[in-house]
Amino acid sequence: MDMPGFPSLELMPRRHNLDVKTLLASQPLFSGLAPENIARIAQDVRDFRASKGEVLFNKGDECKGMHLVIAGQIKLSFISSQGHEKIVEIIRPNHVFGEALMFMERAYVVSAQALTDSWILFFPKATIFNELDRDPQLARKMLAGLSMRLHQLISDIEGYSLHSGKKRIINYLLQEIPSTALLGDNHSFTIKLAISKNTIASRLSMTQEHFSRIQHELMELGLIAVQGREIHIPDIRKLQQYDD
Repeated sequence: MDMPGFPSLELMPRRHNLDVKTLLASQPLFSGLAPENIARIAQDVRDFRASKGEVLFNKGDECKGMHLVIAGQIKLSFISSQGHEKIVEIIRPNHVFGEALMFMERAYVVSAQALTDSWILFFPKATIFNELDRDPQLARKMLAGLSMRLHQLISDIEGYSLHSGKKRIINYLLQEIPSTALLGDNHSFTIKLAISKNTIASRLSMTQEHFSRIQHELMELGLIAVQGREIHIPDIRKLQQYDD
C-alpha cells in the first residue's frame, strides 16, 4: 500500500521494539484469538509513522486494508458541497478505522489525516479475509466492533439534534477525562487538548465562533477555566450535573 509521504509498506521494515503479537493480543478486536491466529495476522502487519498534518488516504482512494492507531489521533473527514470540512470522527489510540469499507470492498468515502504525530498499524485486506475464513470468532468480534461504532455515530447524531451547544462541549470534555479521574476522589482535572479548538468545533457540528462563545459562557459559570490548550475543570461533579 503506497501512501502520500510514506515509502511502500512492502519496503518498510517493522520497528524492532514493536511486539506486534503482544499488541494485537491486547486489542479487544483480537483478544481471545488463538496464538496461531495472532501470529498469522502479525506476520503481515506493517507499522508507519504519520507526522502531524500528513494525509493517510483521500476520499476516493482504494481501500486495501484497515488501520489501528497505536499513538496519536487521526481525523476522518470530507468536504461538503459548500466547501466546508466536516469531521466525521476522531480516531484515538487502540481504535481501528477503515474496516467497514474494507469489508464492502469500496473506495474510501472520507479522508484520513493525522491531527498529531501518530504511530499506526496497517492490516492488509487479504490477511484479514484469510483469517476470517479460518476463524468465525474474529468475524463476531469485528461485527461487535462495527456495531459499537455505529451506535456511537447514532449517539453523535442524536446529540447534535437534541443537545444544546453547551451540552455538546461538556460531553466532549467529560469524554476527555480518564475514567480513573471520573471515579476517583479528586474533584478537579486539567485537560490538555492535543488538537485545535477549531477541529473540536467541527467535530461537534458548530462554528468556531459558536464554540468560543459557549466556552466563555462556561467560564462565566465557573465550570471551566481556559489557558491556551489547557482546560481546567474545578469541579467534575458540577460539570456532570450541569443542565441548561
